[in-house]
Amino acid sequence: MNSIPIIVIGIIIIIFGIIFNFQGQGIIGPEQSFMYENSTWIDSGIYIAMGGVIIILIGYVVEKKKSL
Repeated sequence: MNSIPIIVIGIIIIIFGIIFNFQGQGIIGPEQSFMYENSTWIDSGIYIAMGGVIIILIGYVVEKKKSL
C-alpha cells in the first residue's frame, strides 16, 4: 500500500482547516459568506486541521511499517 496519497489527503485537509479558521476570523473570504466572522468556524477549522495532521501521521506510520 502506497502511503503518499494518504499524506497528500492529510495536507489538503490541513489547508482546508486553515482556510476555514481564517474565514471564521474574518481574515479571508467574501463578507457575504456564512462562514465569515463566525466563531463556530474558528473552532471547526482547528479541528479539521488537527484531523489532517492525524491522517498524515497515519500515512507516515503505514510507510514506516511497510519499510520494516
